[in-house]
Amino acid sequence: MTVVARQISALSRSLGSRWRPIICLCALTLSGCFSTPTPLAPGLGGTVGVPNQGVLTEAEELPIRGEGFVRYRPQGNHYFGRPRLVHALERAAAEVARKAPGGAPLFIGDLSAKTGGRIPGHDSHRSGRDVDLLFLVLTPSGVPVSSPGFVRFESDGLAQVPDSKDYVRLDIDREWLLLRSLLTSPEIGVQFMFVCRELEALLIDHARALGEPDALLVRAETVMLQPSDSLPHDDHVHLRIACTPEEAIAGCSGGGPRWEWLPPNPPAYTLDARDWAEIAQDDPFDLASGASAGATPPGGANPGGA
Repeated sequence: MTVVARQISALSRSLGSRWRPIICLCALTLSGCFSTPTPLAPGLGGTVGVPNQGVLTEAEELPIRGEGFVRYRPQGNHYFGRPRLVHALERAAAEVARKAPGGAPLFIGDLSAKTGGRIPGHDSHRSGRDVDLLFLVLTPSGVPVSSPGFVRFESDGLAQVPDSKDYVRLDIDREWLLLRSLLTSPEIGVQFMFVCRELEALLIDHARALGEPDALLVRAETVMLQPSDSLPHDDHVHLRIACTPEEAIAGCSGGGPRWEWLPPNPPAYTLDARDWAEIAQDDPFDLASGASAGATPPGGANPGGA
């Protein structure tokens, strides 16, 4: 018996005959029936659903501080994410601190709540795949300083600190080091880096001047995007990671295109005649009549074709 058929059969036996018709109907599309973890879908877990509708299990909390970074809201409770995202952030910040010592730490904004779902101030950030990264900054004369918060940068890379006459400018060297580390991280698979067009242009021009490989430049230009349905993201970078194939099986979905350099998600599984026959043999139940008999899926023994 296939794994899928065995799980459906076991679930049907454990819940009893009242639920078996529903279970069999859900089996026709498997993941389409459930969008959140539930006893009816024990295989769902981790990052479940799309970033603006999902939930989160098995989350890991970002430490309050670490090598090269500090949480923007130290006592906040929205610093949970997929473990691979949390670890990649820690590694990227540490890499910047080692390669460009002497700078201020990266300020990291919200990730997700411990169990996912809606959090104040965000439409997404619901499934542990999103994080806000404040810009690394310098004084206009080039002295590293801590980020003053979510301040809006102009196209020249300068930003005025609110309620003051002070300015800061984008630390483009260290900012590119940070984004480069995340772009090349083998475990997260960047789906988007939401940032305004003008700051993207500064970063790409800087990377091109450094002689970065064409493939990396194409990847950076592809995932950097000024969103059309929200603020332009001229005060931070919103990073979103893609589902891994394993996460897709467990309920992760959506959030943007599947870029060609990411491993492909597995195709949706459809129960065939053999699966239905194995379920019927193990747990005979007539879906139409509700009586014990040979289990027959809606539309016959082989739904969806010969």
